[in-house]
Amino acid sequence: MKNLARYIRSFSRFFIAISLGLFLVGCSTTIADYKTTTPEFDMKSFFDGKLIAYGMVQDRQGKVIRRFHADLVGSWEGNSGLLEEDFFYDDGETQRRVWSLIKHGNNQYSGVASDSVGEATGQSEGFAFNWRYTLAIDVDDTTWDIQLNDWIYQLDDSRLINVTEMTKWGFHVGQITLVIEKVK
Repeated sequence: MKNLARYIRSFSRFFIAISLGLFLVGCSTTIADYKTTTPEFDMKSFFDGKLIAYGMVQDRQGKVIRRFHADLVGSWEGNSGLLEEDFFYDDGETQRRVWSLIKHGNNQYSGVASDSVGEATGQSEGFAFNWRYTLAIDVDDTTWDIQLNDWIYQLDDSRLINVTEMTKWGFHVGQITLVIEKVK
């Protein structure tokens, strides 16, 4: 009888885990969901010239732990781009990131930055762009590889909203939300 009870508990846990996994997969958004939306996002044309961003970083419970603004400058030569980002945090820290970008066919992009681990990849459909990458982020005295999943939504010709989920080992560790505007 003990073995049967152990088997039932084990099977129940397995069933719950599989059901939760299928539920999460079934509920996840894909870039194809935005195929018919407008305005159509094009990284090459939006990130060309001067831009300014305002944002916040939240911890895993949703508490705002940092605020920032950033100056961005994008430039393109053919299908190769450079996006320079200078961040200014509310605690006085500054940070610079420079992305080397490549536009591929089928609305796909790739890029690398000095603090990216490997290559970032992304694709746009309609007004949305999904950009996935890993950054080496200093936390206390350790550098962590944090996976970032950016969802960028173009609101109009000069503004977009970027919502980024940050994960480590598959667990949600925080979120970044920012608004980016073209400077006229």
